[in-house]
Amino acid sequence: MSGVGCKGSSRPPARDCDRSRDQGRPCSFLHSGRLRSRGSKGTHARKAGTITNAEALAGATKGTLRYGMFLGTFAGTFVSVDEWIAKIGATEGTAGWRAFLAGAVAGPSMLLTGLEAQHTSLAIYILIRATVLASRCGIKSKRFGHFCKPLTWSHGDIFLMCLSSSQILSAYILKPESLPSSYKAFLIKHGGKATTILQGIREVATSTSVTNLDVIEKHYKSMGVDLKLDPSMKIPCTIVHGDQSCTRHVLSFLIQEYGRALPVYLPVYLIPALIVHRQGLLKRPYTILAKTLFGTAKSSLFLSVYCASAWAWTCILFRTFDRCNIPLVAAGTFLTGTALALEKKSRRIEISLYCVGRAIESFFTCVSDAGYLPHASRLKRADVIVFSLATAIIMHCYARERDVFRSKYLNVLDWVFGVPPPSCEVEEEEEELLDKMQKNM
Repeated sequence: MSGVGCKGSSRPPARDCDRSRDQGRPCSFLHSGRLRSRGSKGTHARKAGTITNAEALAGATKGTLRYGMFLGTFAGTFVSVDEWIAKIGATEGTAGWRAFLAGAVAGPSMLLTGLEAQHTSLAIYILIRATVLASRCGIKSKRFGHFCKPLTWSHGDIFLMCLSSSQILSAYILKPESLPSSYKAFLIKHGGKATTILQGIREVATSTSVTNLDVIEKHYKSMGVDLKLDPSMKIPCTIVHGDQSCTRHVLSFLIQEYGRALPVYLPVYLIPALIVHRQGLLKRPYTILAKTLFGTAKSSLFLSVYCASAWAWTCILFRTFDRCNIPLVAAGTFLTGTALALEKKSRRIEISLYCVGRAIESFFTCVSDAGYLPHASRLKRADVIVFSLATAIIMHCYARERDVFRSKYLNVLDWVFGVPPPSCEVEEEEEELLDKMQKNM
C-alpha cells in the first residue's frame, strides 16, 4: 500500500496553517467494561449472573482489541480501495466518486466488533452526522443551495429537539421497550416516575381500563400520601402527582431534578477543565473554575427544566381538552424540546443530533412492531448497511469537501488516516484549543 499522501489518491494533503476552525467534538469509538465487586471472600457464594473483576477486565480488553481491529481495518480498507481505483482508472476521472465507494466498501469492517453485536444506535448517529455534512455541501452548491436554505435557520436545533422529544418522551410513556435499555434507564431516572405510574398513564392515554390502580395507591401510600383513584378518570393528573396540584408538582419536581442533573454535568465540565486547562488552572484558577461551575449549573438547569416541562405541558393539555390521548401526549412532549434554548448555542446542535438518532431508532422500532415493515426482520445486520452508507458520505466529504467538517472531527479523521498537521499547527494547537474552550464555557 502506498503512502497516505501519494499521487493519485483522493486522500487529502495536510491542512494549511491558516485553515479556519470551528468548534466541535471529536467522534470516537469507545468500549468500556464495568468492574463489579466480588464481595467478601468465604462469606457468600457467587451469585448467578455476576462477574468478577478479572472477567470484566478480560471482557473490556477483548472489546478494546475488537474496536482497534475495526478502526485499523476500516482505515486500511478505505486507503487500499481508494488507491487501487486511482491506479486502474484515471485519477481525475474517478476523483468525484472513488472516496464514496471506498468508504462504502470499508463500512462492513464494523463486523469485526462482533458478528452478533448490533450497533444500531451508533450507525444511526453516524448517518445523522453524515447527513449534516451532506447538507453543508448542499448549502455551498449553486445547484442545490436554494433547496438547503431552510437548513440555515438559526433555531433549527431547537426544532429538531422538539421533534425528537415528541418521539422519545412519547415512547418513554407509551412504548418504553422501543428505547435502548441504557437510554430507557436514563429516562426513568430523570423522569422521576415509577414504572407503575407510567403504566397507569399509558392505560389512560390508550383508553384501556387502568389495571394497577391499587398498585399506584400503595406506591403513594408508601410515600405518606393516602390516595383514592377514580377508575373512570379522563385525565391522569392524580396518577402523575398524587394529591399535589399541577403547579406545585412542577415546582417540586424541578428542584428534585436539578439535584439529579448536577452529577450528570459536573464531570462533563470538570474533566475537560482539568485536562485541557491544566496549564491555565495554575495561572487563572478562579476564572476557569468559575466558568466550569457556571456551565455545570446552566446545563443542569436545562435538563431539569426539560424534564419538568414534559410533565407541565402534558398536564396543561390534558386539563385544557379534558382528556388524555396519544396525540396530546405527542403534542405536550413536542413543546418540551423548547427547553433546549437554555443551553449554550454551541451545545444545542450536538444535543439535538444525539436525540434525533435516539428518536429515529425508537420510531422505526415502533413502526416495525406495528407491522408496517414486514420485511425488516429479514435484514439481520441493518446497522452495517446504515453504517456503510454513512461512511461513504463522510469519506466523500473528507476527500472532496474538507471545509464542511468542524475542526475537531477533522482532527480525529486526520489522526486515523495518518495525515500530519503542519509544524506550525502543532505549535499553536494547544493554545488555540485552550482559548476556544474558555470562550465556549
